[in-house]
Amino acid sequence: MQRPTSLPTPSPTASAVEHYENFPVASFLCPAHLRAPIAAIYHFARTADDIADEGEATPAQRLLELQAYRQDLIAASENKTAFSPRWAQVFGPLQATMSTHRLPVPALHDLLDAFEQDVAKSRDRAGYAHEAELLDYCRLSANPVGRLLLHLYGVNDPHALLLSDDICTALQLINFWQDLSVDIPRGRYYLTQEDCARFGVVQADILACRQTPSATSLISNCVDSARARMQEGAALVHQVPGRAGWELRLVVQGGLRILDKIQGLHYATLSTRPTLKWWDAPVMLWRALWM
Repeated sequence: MQRPTSLPTPSPTASAVEHYENFPVASFLCPAHLRAPIAAIYHFARTADDIADEGEATPAQRLLELQAYRQDLIAASENKTAFSPRWAQVFGPLQATMSTHRLPVPALHDLLDAFEQDVAKSRDRAGYAHEAELLDYCRLSANPVGRLLLHLYGVNDPHALLLSDDICTALQLINFWQDLSVDIPRGRYYLTQEDCARFGVVQADILACRQTPSATSLISNCVDSARARMQEGAALVHQVPGRAGWELRLVVQGGLRILDKIQGLHYATLSTRPTLKWWDAPVMLWRALWM
């Protein structure tokens, strides 16, 4: 599963796995009283991601681990203390956050559903048939992150939740189109079968990461769609209060800046993975000021 990029990056912990975040945002922008709850949610998602992605475990082993992880989530949500000692550093803080802030627990289960789906899809070397199926995956893998954060910020307006879904889905799609050269060799296929057929993209070319003119046209279309979705959701920045709203502005601009990078590469992400650099920060900040 792609990283939950709309979460701010908390301070490093004891995790042994090094991670690259696509859109890291300075933690000082996060309201101080929410840093611990946000970190608890972040580490819940990050640890599940590690179970699904890291190391040499088989798909069957990963799915069993995720099932055990889900049982600990259930125990924590029921205010029990019988969760596994191996994940106590995750579920202890998460349980406190669930109790204090009444987190919507189904959103946490949605994230685990997405991780399990990723493991199964990779195991079967399976992709997504059409856009609706891919967007449903984003509903599980990305949208819960934004809804959890809005819950912490006290933003519960139904329209705001839909705008958040647009931003989070756009961020997930941006990750997909940024990471094609990394994901495809790992058995992660996010260019849908329907879109490949529509643009005349041959499956063998995609599997070999060959940047054909048809593939370039397809990726260009995907980038345009992600940009439109992000711009649609961007109005949410005016509904999130205080410093959190400024953090969201930078998250949105980080996603849009990655799309600029992909465009600058002439959409050649089957062979090249664009990333943000330090010199992109002034551009993002300037654009954030004018949102």
